[in-house]
Amino acid sequence: MHIRRATTADTPGLVKLLDQVLMVHYEGRPDLFRPNTRKYTDAELAEIIADDDRPIWVAVADDAPAGEIYGYAFCVVQDFTHSNNMQPIKTLYIDDLCVDEAARGQHVGSALYHHVCDWAADHGFYNVTLNVWSCNPRAQGFYEAMGLKPYKVGMEHIL
Repeated sequence: MHIRRATTADTPGLVKLLDQVLMVHYEGRPDLFRPNTRKYTDAELAEIIADDDRPIWVAVADDAPAGEIYGYAFCVVQDFTHSNNMQPIKTLYIDDLCVDEAARGQHVGSALYHHVCDWAADHGFYNVTLNVWSCNPRAQGFYEAMGLKPYKVGMEHIL
């Protein structure tokens, strides 16, 4: 297995995993998420793949055919170097990290996470951040095992 930047040829694999992520969120919060949808359209995926400020990393088998991926990490560069109130840092935000259901338990997620952190460190980022839904305790446990700690908490009051 190796990790590389996503290409448009990876779109079928990305879509497959986006569907899996959506269902985890839908099952946890059906009041917020709609089934049989996904976070990004094919056109949006093509734009993101081409955007250096939104790198997508994919884990693939060394001999995998195009479009077959074990997992992904969608990232977003957040640049606060010109902020009025924030320290002048760059953050790499993990917008989404998913491992194919069939590849879970094979350390794909930790390999992706460590790759993202190494890439961010090599490119002068201050930190790596992400959000995790409270309805996904498995993901929370994974991120805690990777050494992440809460730095802010989202709260809600349903009306």
